Amino acid sequence: MTATASPPPQEASVPDAPSAGHAPLDGIWLGLDLGTQSARCVAVDGTGRLLAAASRPLAGHRDGVRHEQDPEQWWTALSAACREALGGLDARRIRGLAIDGTSGTILLADTTGSPLTPGLMYDDGRAADQAATVNEAGGAVWRELGYRSMQPSWALPKLRWLLDHDAAASGAGVRLLHQVDLITWRLAGQQVASDASHALKTGYHLVEEGWPHKVMAELGVPDGLLPDVVRPGSILGTVCAEAAAATGIPEGTALVAGMTDGCAAQIGAGALEPGSWNSVLGTTLVLKGSSPHLIRDPAGVVYCHRGPGESWLPGGASSSGAGVLSQHFPGADLERLTEQAAALDPDAVAYPLVSTGGERFPFRAPGAEPFILGQVPTRAAEFHAYLLGVACLERLCLDYLDHRGAPVDGPLTLTGGGARNRYWCRLRAEVLGRPVRLPEQAEGAIGMAVLAATSSGAGLQEAAAAMVRIGAEIRPSPDRTARYLPVYLRFIDELTRRGWLDQAVADHARRRAAQ
Repeated sequence: MTATASPPPQEASVPDAPSAGHAPLDGIWLGLDLGTQSARCVAVDGTGRLLAAASRPLAGHRDGVRHEQDPEQWWTALSAACREALGGLDARRIRGLAIDGTSGTILLADTTGSPLTPGLMYDDGRAADQAATVNEAGGAVWRELGYRSMQPSWALPKLRWLLDHDAAASGAGVRLLHQVDLITWRLAGQQVASDASHALKTGYHLVEEGWPHKVMAELGVPDGLLPDVVRPGSILGTVCAEAAAATGIPEGTALVAGMTDGCAAQIGAGALEPGSWNSVLGTTLVLKGSSPHLIRDPAGVVYCHRGPGESWLPGGASSSGAGVLSQHFPGADLERLTEQAAALDPDAVAYPLVSTGGERFPFRAPGAEPFILGQVPTRAAEFHAYLLGVACLERLCLDYLDHRGAPVDGPLTLTGGGARNRYWCRLRAEVLGRPVRLPEQAEGAIGMAVLAATSSGAGLQEAAAAMVRIGAEIRPSPDRTARYLPVYLRFIDELTRRGWLDQAVADHARRRAAQ
């Protein structure tokens, strides 16, 4: 099928300046990010201008389902990144910092903050038996909190694994630390509270704002093992002299409680007003949004973080996404394939499953497998089918979130590696039938700089409005959306026919499409 003569989506540049009514936040704000492969520091001013950035690599060890890192490496890498980034700045203007890390990554430490175990990483899956025990003991609480059950990679099952298998866990004064807790301890010179975002996967009760002591007692987790917890955005303390010498961050700089990496990226994209969403297209697709109320999902597909203030941050992580391109087109010239695919504009659609372990969002189907609907006679046609499949899956994610009572009609930002393909962004806008925004620089470290700026007294939405720069907005034309609607309906019909997508969800998606 050839391209239609309909007009392309409109694309508008957005001014760099902060929104009217938001005076620049004075000073320099630091965002620190601990990812899987690197530790990063960025320095941002109150208008969102990136002043400096630096990173250092991180290395891990994988053995089957196990994935570990040396926690001391987190500190040395982050310290080096900070020294490089801050070397040319006026240190007197640095006012605050916040840090994000990978969700569910934990270790045990002694009373001085020295690690006793490796860091068990966010995707370490060794605790399958312990997850069953954790869900039996705490299932009622997990359902109340909206996520129904914990996965083996979550922090609490891994903590129970350490208690079962590591002799260090039985020592006097042992402390559980989330990944960022080690860094905040070093920065402050003493143990400070953990943030509720990182504590979520350890079983912290986000509604009652405390540890579920009855569940922890049944699991044999001593109270003294668990950290105090505060909401993200709370001031934990200040940077001590020893940490200042190691990092170059001035002594006395405010240390602000951060969030997990996914929430940090959401803040960096400015998706904070109720109903707004950030769609992160990397190897897999992750959607993070903002809601004035907790979203409870009986299927356990969506779960909520608690944001600063009274906000809730619902989200879901798919097992599908842009990773299918490296799987099916290794070594290919993706820019050339994109040009060829855009010229063809075919309507074949592929289910872009990346994982061999099935799907987890917007439906849970351990037996799910990839498929293609329609003819793909050329590599370019096949490539387009995967681009279109991601867009259809993205629309289904938003339909599912709406089905579960999450507000979804606010601004939508696109970030992640997939957002660098401008044709793909336009295609996604067309399938979704809604404008999409492309931030200039959306990353977790930027989000943490924005969160750090709230220590000045500004609200998070106010800080984001001043500091997050939107580079462009893509507006789809209605006839292009109408062209892809039958493709989307065919896509959800096939998912339903295969028994993966619940009929009630498919019906809800059809009703929304008919509106």
